[in-house]
Amino acid sequence: MKHRMLHSHDLRLALPDYAQKMAVPLDELQAAYQWMLDNEVCFEQPLKNRTLSFISYLNIETRIDHPLARRFYKLLSRETLGPLIPLYGINWPTLRDRMLRTWEQAYNILICKIPSHNVRLAWLRLGGAKIGKGSSVWRNTEILGVDSLRIGNDSTVGWHCQLDARGGLVIGDHVTIASHVLIIAGGHDLQAPEFWAVGGPVFIRDYAWICSRALLSFGADIGEGAVVGGGSVVSKPIPPYAIVSGPNAEIKGERARGLNYKVGGKGLFTLFH
Repeated sequence: MKHRMLHSHDLRLALPDYAQKMAVPLDELQAAYQWMLDNEVCFEQPLKNRTLSFISYLNIETRIDHPLARRFYKLLSRETLGPLIPLYGINWPTLRDRMLRTWEQAYNILICKIPSHNVRLAWLRLGGAKIGKGSSVWRNTEILGVDSLRIGNDSTVGWHCQLDARGGLVIGDHVTIASHVLIIAGGHDLQAPEFWAVGGPVFIRDYAWICSRALLSFGADIGEGAVVGGGSVVSKPIPPYAIVSGPNAEIKGERARGLNYKVGGKGLFTLFH
């Protein structure tokens, strides 16, 4: 399998809905999807109780000869939370991608060190990030894929974190992300001699608490109110209100329900941090 972006689980089971949406016969869409699998446009990775469904991470729409497969790939690519890698050349997608990457590197090298929430958040928003009211990203936190970062209201990301949003990173309301947390929305295929890139989204739902030095990779979906203990490694869905820890993110307990607090991380140091 080549460079690929996680789209969903069990895409094959959703083909009847897509056939209706695209106004095409189901058997034709099923044949087109099989063609996409055979020609490395889409990919499937079977797991124990589900199948991960990927599409080509490189935007190859213009190279797809099969008309229905090209339409379906275009639809699927629009549904991914992170943008696909453009076919580099003298074109607008390449120029836009280079401009965005330069913008985020300027943030990581310089802007993230400026002691002002307002300056840092303004820079991120101008780069395409969606950040809600009262939320904050503290100093020295680096961000990749700024244009795919989504943060709700009253959420805080602590010091010295790394947020890799290239595959899509969605952080809900009232979320606490402690310092030195790593969120990595991509990696590489260890079974491929070519070191193909693999990416996908990370979700952190409302009132979740990610403790220091936790590592979240693509496939992580932290349920509402869940707690990820310090040093944990998560690459799978975590149930709402579960308390998990360890390298396998094992459930150790359950958090109180009915959470209604405010994180308020921005108000404490609006001028100086």
